Amino acid sequence: MDTSKYCIGIDLGTTNTAMSFVARADIDERSGHVPVREFAIAQVTAAGAVEDRSTLPSALYVAAGSELPPGSLHLPWRAEEKVVIGEFARRQGIDVPTRFIHSGKSWLCHGGVNREEAILPWQSDERDAKRSPAQVAEAVLLHLREAWNHAHADDALEDQEITLCVPASFDAEARNLTVAAAQRAGLKNLHLLEEPQAAFYSWIESAGPEWRDRVKVGDVVLVVDVGGGTTDFSLIVVTEEDGALQLRRVAVGEHILLGGDNMDLALAFTVAGSLERERGTKLDGFQMLSLTQQCRAGKEALLADSDAASFPIAILGRGSSVIGGTVRTELTRETIDKLLLSGFFPKCSLEDRPARPKRSGFREAGLPYATDGAVTRHMARFLGMQREAAADAIPGHAPGQPVLPTAILFNGGVFHAGPLKDRVRETVRDWCRTAGRDEPAVLEGTNLDLAVSRGAAYHAVARSGGGVRIRGGSPRCYYVGFEAPMPAVPGMEPPVKLLCLVPYGMEEGTTCDIGGGDLDLCMWKGEPVEFRFFSSTTRREDEPGGVCDLDDEHFEEHSPLETTVGESSGGEGDAVEVDLRSHLTEIGVLDLSVVERAGDATHRLEFNVRHADSPVR
Repeated sequence: MDTSKYCIGIDLGTTNTAMSFVARADIDERSGHVPVREFAIAQVTAAGAVEDRSTLPSALYVAAGSELPPGSLHLPWRAEEKVVIGEFARRQGIDVPTRFIHSGKSWLCHGGVNREEAILPWQSDERDAKRSPAQVAEAVLLHLREAWNHAHADDALEDQEITLCVPASFDAEARNLTVAAAQRAGLKNLHLLEEPQAAFYSWIESAGPEWRDRVKVGDVVLVVDVGGGTTDFSLIVVTEEDGALQLRRVAVGEHILLGGDNMDLALAFTVAGSLERERGTKLDGFQMLSLTQQCRAGKEALLADSDAASFPIAILGRGSSVIGGTVRTELTRETIDKLLLSGFFPKCSLEDRPARPKRSGFREAGLPYATDGAVTRHMARFLGMQREAAADAIPGHAPGQPVLPTAILFNGGVFHAGPLKDRVRETVRDWCRTAGRDEPAVLEGTNLDLAVSRGAAYHAVARSGGGVRIRGGSPRCYYVGFEAPMPAVPGMEPPVKLLCLVPYGMEEGTTCDIGGGDLDLCMWKGEPVEFRFFSSTTRREDEPGGVCDLDDEHFEEHSPLETTVGESSGGEGDAVEVDLRSHLTEIGVLDLSVVERAGDATHRLEFNVRHADSPVR
């Protein structure tokens, strides 16, 4: 039985981080009311000034030398002279982008780099400012812990029940890295929760007991979550069990690096193009970094203030193209509305799909942003892929028919822009009309900036029996790859077969042992072995121990897994017969291991992040 005083929810966002909480003593057991409150996060907002804010920008700025007066970055609980997190970091990053780290969460899930290597700020030569994506997550979470403990001296954050949110599309490696960062920041009693589920929990909390009157058995809720760095889609189905409504997450989308960051870049290139066409002013790389940060600030300001027509931009002059002065221009509401609507939320049909450009033998390193920025086309693809994948989990769904929602729940700061919400709603409405379905309802009542943290706090209560639970289990199937036996053919690689280790929907606390039958795995004592590792969000039918063929459409490859058999019977180099074991822990982290058949010794499989950027073997 958990005895913590508070249930904590943390939204470690790409752009902003938030924390909410529930005091167990305030829960009304009779009515079921769970009072969720936001935690105001103390942070440096200007040189020498500390204020409480509802969110903490997930950004770091690393000061150089004596650029700031002594004491400018001091916090109430710690004297700090170099690193600042939050609002002031974001402001300083506009002027000195080469020492500014943002979007760390997007890098944390990027399998093409070593997430534990100091690579941020990306493409910056400021070596002393460099941090790893894992260090950035740790620093932000440590700030939360210190801010909470300063405000609650007798109830340390590390002693509370904590739910930490991750994108639904995060794979096992990104989840593990997030948990490791939280643990290094001193957080314990952790549980992971998918962000779209957290947003739905927030809607339940805001609706109160009446939520059961606003949805019915058979409803399919599409959660559209467009944040600072990612776009996530989830389907939650309303079912019935023993006469009571139940909720189950039946599908999640692929990991799509498409969000506010992409929009900021698009706005920056639009403004830069106007400067070059109209004034002959060409910006260099440093100025483009600064312009991008200012477009981010301008976008947020204009979306927050419906009366503002423009946002001023000032870019420091550099080089021969800008002589002795600052380049001044503005970001207009007209530019934002036109670019975001036509570029990122165009109307499309349910049969449309994101454009897939031809692959090139060369690609510049960096975040693998979505090549098609149309959120609506990605949404069409997600729903299209559920015709077979999730149809069996949706009551009354006819095989082969499109999966269409009966309700939509929006999440993510991008949807502060009313026209963007309207465009998604109108697009899905048109799809439903074409299919002869009713127009979907929109589930209102959540705070787009705080819904995830509020829902996470509610979930922490629900886990101990104090609220509604959404069932779902693992959002992916996981596999190891091996080469199929075949005669050697010059110039032709053997086909790759995949062995299922984790089925879709595997519940937390469950273990699967894979071995026996036709499976014959051997390792050699003292010699490292490496497994190719894959996942799928659509192959719901695969069972542990099942074998299937690899194809590009349904599978995603991740960093390889490696281990070494150490102490066991026999001598160095002797063959050791093994089986595989998968375990989804209670906190939502995947543990994989090999088990020796003789003696049952186990060896944990670790992600080899050092080889994450190596070519696929």
